[in-house]
Amino acid sequence: MNRQDHIDTLLEHYEASRFREAHPEADVVTQGTNPGCGDIITIYLNIGEGDIAQEVWFEGEGCIISQGAVSILLEMVQGKPLADIEAIDYNDMVEKLGKNVVLTRTRCATLGLKTLKEAIQQYYARRLQPST
Repeated sequence: MNRQDHIDTLLEHYEASRFREAHPEADVVTQGTNPGCGDIITIYLNIGEGDIAQEVWFEGEGCIISQGAVSILLEMVQGKPLADIEAIDYNDMVEKLGKNVVLTRTRCATLGLKTLKEAIQQYYARRLQPST
């Protein structure tokens, strides 16, 4: 894709976000912030059998890059194994979004990925806790 295609894709996902919906009953709910830009993203993650990201949603406020990027990300990861999601490299995410578009705003561009990876880590940590 060329630069304008990346911009158009981000804008489309910002204006018509996929998977933007609160799901407080999700298995894991995690919030991430980018104080420098004022971005906030809350990830809602339901894990299916075999550690699959069965359903992932988000809520958020912020710039076009952060909100468009998380929509793009969640479209990519629905139904994927958690291990595959954890393996997504931040640089790969920047490349997918268009390095020449988001390079000066990488914290915005990767906030959704960072927050989703934190949600996965919370899920694993809870699984390891002894039941009472």
